[in-house]
Amino acid sequence: MNDTATPTTTAPAGVGVRTFPARRGALLFHSLALARRNLAKVRRNPVSIGDAVLAPVLFLVVFVYLFGGAVGGSTHAYLQRTLPAILVLAAIMAGMIATGVNLSIDIKKGIFDRFRSLPIGRSAPLIGSVLADVVRYLVTVATVFVVGFLMGFRVQTSPLAALAAAGVTIAFGMALSWVWVLLAMVIRETTLVQTIVSLSIFPLAFGTDMVAPVDTLPGWLQAWARINPIEHTMAASRGLLIGGDTAVPAVESLLWSIGLVAVFAPLAVVAYRRRT
Repeated sequence: MNDTATPTTTAPAGVGVRTFPARRGALLFHSLALARRNLAKVRRNPVSIGDAVLAPVLFLVVFVYLFGGAVGGSTHAYLQRTLPAILVLAAIMAGMIATGVNLSIDIKKGIFDRFRSLPIGRSAPLIGSVLADVVRYLVTVATVFVVGFLMGFRVQTSPLAALAAAGVTIAFGMALSWVWVLLAMVIRETTLVQTIVSLSIFPLAFGTDMVAPVDTLPGWLQAWARINPIEHTMAASRGLLIGGDTAVPAVESLLWSIGLVAVFAPLAVVAYRRRT
């Protein structure tokens, strides 16, 4: 994404041409400006992030009280085990829906065509959208911790480790969101983007030990769970919040995050350039 500001015109043809030279750091500046624009939309319509609050509450209540007694022996024990996984699930869902669907809607409305006429980096609208979703991640993570605390969950490591769990989760969510950015660029129908995003959550989230231990899953599902990047992130979150192996799953999650950005961010930018 080594793009630069594109020289353009701001006056009618024949009147004069004002150019905007590229400058170091311009892409970051433009991306932050567009992220601020997206946050302004949220500030004017706070209901738009209601799903970032309601989804974690529903996940915790349904999983803990529906499966807690049967799978974990008690709802309290199951809450300790499953909250770190729900933290990851809620965060990635908050980002995947907002990023994929909202970008698709903005493109269909022609908003990105207006961005193209501005002297900004070509990938700035995409980066700005991903950065703005940090607010959704923070709201979701805070909701999981607050509701989990009220239900009886307690961090068994340290406050610093809990912050690290939130950081690993948000970093992975932002990296994974580039997959949904690419989908929004190559698929023209918003309803199809929404359908793919919604359906993809099942193999990604339930091909893990979130609900039950991996050893109890069928063989083919165990094989998928062991390479599923979300499983690594959930394992890192669990280790940071309630103890256990932390270093290996945390490194695996960060490597997956770097790989997702390295592969899907350039592809999304190329698709964006071809479409607009």
